[in-house]
Amino acid sequence: MRRSLLLLTAATTALVLTALLVPLTLLTRTHAADRATAEATARAQWVAHAIGPALATSTERETAEQTVESVNGRDLPATSLVLADDTAIGEHHRVPVTDAIRLARTGRAFTYEPEAGGRQILVPVQGAKDGTAVVQVTVTEKQLYAGTLAPWLAMAGIGVGLVLLGLLLADRLGARLVGATRRLARTADRLAAGDLTARATPEGPPELRLVAGELNRLAARIDELLTAERENAADLAHRLRTPVAALRLDAETLRDAEEADRIAADVTALERSVDDVIRKARRPLRETPRADLAAVARERAAFWLPLAEDQNRTAETRTPPATTRVLVPVPEDELAAALDTLIGNVLDHTPQGTPFTITVRRTAEDRAELTVADEGPGFPDGTAPDRGTSGAGSTGLGLDIARRTAEEADGAFETASTPQGARVTLTFPLTQP
Repeated sequence: MRRSLLLLTAATTALVLTALLVPLTLLTRTHAADRATAEATARAQWVAHAIGPALATSTERETAEQTVESVNGRDLPATSLVLADDTAIGEHHRVPVTDAIRLARTGRAFTYEPEAGGRQILVPVQGAKDGTAVVQVTVTEKQLYAGTLAPWLAMAGIGVGLVLLGLLLADRLGARLVGATRRLARTADRLAAGDLTARATPEGPPELRLVAGELNRLAARIDELLTAERENAADLAHRLRTPVAALRLDAETLRDAEEADRIAADVTALERSVDDVIRKARRPLRETPRADLAAVARERAAFWLPLAEDQNRTAETRTPPATTRVLVPVPEDELAAALDTLIGNVLDHTPQGTPFTITVRRTAEDRAELTVADEGPGFPDGTAPDRGTSGAGSTGLGLDIARRTAEEADGAFETASTPQGARVTLTFPLTQP
């Protein structure tokens, strides 16, 4: 934007100066030519007036020659006197008798431009003894436009100065506009990153001030809506505590101690999930989450192992050593929920006895990869069902949870169905310890 503004200013200023300076240049040229012509005309008239009495007698020819020679000099227009007998006195001793000289002998004084360039001034001298003599002053092109270089250079300097001044003003204006726009963009970036306290300072032209005001209103409205949404989610989760407590009391009344312990453990897990929902709902948006992917994979694999053994499944977990942490920018509870959905899909939608593998590794691109693969029949039609689409008894919601978990962390989600079974891979960027 700043460069475009500078280019536009330079082009506009150049066009305006061209429209102004070109006529001034031509006017200066014309004025110089008129001044040189006027001076040459005055010189010719003075010479004609001075030598008129001298030409009345032939004895005064020497006086006429001295008069003509006195007005000739270096860098001065050439002055000549053409006598009635076609002889010449002065700068040019051989002046051809042209039609212009013959016309001047009739008593007319005039100026004309010969084909060779420049101008010639012809003034008749009346009173010569043997006819009419003619004073001829020749002004060359160089003499005609002498003195125009300095004004042209001055005008060029003024033009360059005006262009530079315009560029300076445009640069200051562009810096102000660009600075205000960049600060507005940084505020938008902060809002996109979850900093709902970010507000733009209205500055710059009216349009940018209007955008800043609307952005602030939008940020305030988003903050209000998210606050209300978090409170609603927390309230809903809190209401679940009562029925969960009732389930715990019912479990304690069971006569079968083993069955009571199993149900109590399930109720405890449910309570933990409800607490996680409340904590997540109240967690600040700008909090930077971080979890050890390998540790979560080992913990969730151990949690599901009893059920896998009940179904005669072989569950293998491949992760880096416990001393090696694989940190990813995902909350631990969300990571566990995504892994639970993937393992649950294997247990629910593959025949009993089907083995599965959980693998965590670092990729060559320095990213973390979580893969859950089974040796079952694979996905129906070779693809994973979309969210809300039923396939083999699945709504696709579990896979969508895993997909959102990866993509919200700037990762990737990939499914594959091969002759060896189904494979779901989540890729996450790594974070520093």
